Formats: sequence, structure tokens, C-alpha cells
Amino acid sequence: MAEITASMVKELRDKTDAPMMECKKALTEAGGDLGKAEEILRVKLGNKATKAASRLAAEGVVGIHMAGAVGAIVEVNCETDFVAKNDDFLGFVRSLAELVVSRSPADVAALSALPLGAGTVESVRTALIGKIGENMSIRRFARVEAKGRLASYVHGGSRIGVLVDLVGADEALGKDIAMHVAASKPVALSRDQVPAALIDKERSIAQQKAAESGKPPEIVGKMVEGSVQKFLKEVTLLGQPFVKDDKQTIEQLLKARGAQVASFVLYVVGEGLEKKVTDFAAEVAAQAAAAQAAAERK
Repeated sequence: MAEITASMVKELRDKTDAPMMECKKALTEAGGDLGKAEEILRVKLGNKATKAASRLAAEGVVGIHMAGAVGAIVEVNCETDFVAKNDDFLGFVRSLAELVVSRSPADVAALSALPLGAGTVESVRTALIGKIGENMSIRRFARVEAKGRLASYVHGGSRIGVLVDLVGADEALGKDIAMHVAASKPVALSRDQVPAALIDKERSIAQQKAAESGKPPEIVGKMVEGSVQKFLKEVTLLGQPFVKDDKQTIEQLLKARGAQVASFVLYVVGEGLEKKVTDFAAEVAAQAAAAQAAAERK
């Protein structure tokens, strides 16, 4: 059986806000697998057991540039919030977004090889690292050729960025939709675009929770399906209640305005890039206490 250390318990607690002992039990049951332990806690404690989306450890900014019907959104990471506010760093991010629009690179490697200033994107990045004294990396970008009108929104010191392509919408509606995406963070535009793996995971969690209710199988099936349908409404843009008027969904709002969302891109700085912070003092103290307890039992 895998050893469950104090740092593992702390990491799971930081991600889920679950009680310490529940975290330890979940890790033990999961054989030390952090992802599986988090799923176990979700089954036991519900949605309160996940705060990963609000614990984004990587710093950096999202940059957006639009030129007519073409737009780009870029995420560049750095180590500290201080550097994320540096003028040279911000200028570098703006340049990248402009290059993505004008040169349409295939990927980050192609973007890094493009000319910039007296050298290339990569040489400018390297020089900035030397000047500022902190590592930085180009994480991702997207280029959108609009079918309709492009709208954008950045929030939280450029930590959240949204680029939306709307057909039949005016500027005001475009801004409202972009702000809604930033606030509600949908995973996909519609149900058929939600990754199957995500739905399967949610269904598995719903089945485990429903099974614990002790209800008849036919009722359990309805409970599971209801949970999955609720989940799909929560994570799809069209299914979400409009943040400025929760009496109507985004789909209803768009229909009333004769508009459609062709696509959207949402970047949240550091999403999925959590730093593994070990509380060394706490781990040593826990191990010392365990050793003391073992010695007293002998």
C-alpha cells in the first residue's frame, strides 16, 4: 500500500477544502492516487469537494488582438504576479497576439520561430528571461477567423480572457456574451461538444452517489440521468442562465435577438497548471509524531 504523507493530505485538502481526516481516508482508499481520491471525495461530499478551478497557481496574462474579422488570444506564463505586471512582459504578450493574427502560426513552436524585433520570438523571450530574472513560457494560443462579429473581454488583470464569434449580434450583445463566458466559464458551446470523458466521469460520480441513497434501481437511474442533465446545463454556454438575467438562458437570449454564437475561446491563466507545494515542516512534524507513537507502542 502506498504511503500517505502529510504533504499528500495537505495537497488534497487545498484542492478540495475537505476535512483533513476525510482527505486521508480518501487517499488511503485510492492507494495514494490524488485524482482518484478527489473523485472519492466528490462522491462523499458533493461539489464542495473541488476547488481546483479557483486555485490556479501559475502566473501570467492572457493577451487578445483583433484585426477586422480575425482575432487571436494568447496565454503566456511567468513565475510571479509581479512580472505579470511588467511593461516589457506585457509588450511581449501583445506582440505575440499580433503575430498570431498576421502570420497564423501552426503551433507554439512555429510562433516561437517567427521574426520579432531584431531576432525571433524565442530570442526575445530568452532575452526577457535574462533581463527580468524569471522564467516565462508561451503556453497556448488560438486564432479565430470570424463567421460574424468578434467580441472580446479580459478580466482580473488579464488573468481571464475571452474571444467570441457571434453571428447576427451587435456590439453590446457581443460584450455581454463575452463577459458572461468570463464569469460562468462554460466548458463547451452546446451539449454535443462536451467531451465524452467529462460526461462519463460525471455519470460515474452520479451513479455512486445515487447508489448510496438505497432507492430502487429505476429511481437510481432517473437520479443519475437528472444529475447528468443538470451538469450539462451548467457547463454549456447555451444551457447556462444569463448572468445579467438568470430568468433566461443564453440560448433563449440569442434566439430573442436573432443571433448565434459560432464559437468561443476562454483562457484562464494557469488553468490545469497547479504548483505542487510541499509543507516540509508539517510533513516532518507528522512523521516525527508517527515515529514517536510507534516507539511508544513497542
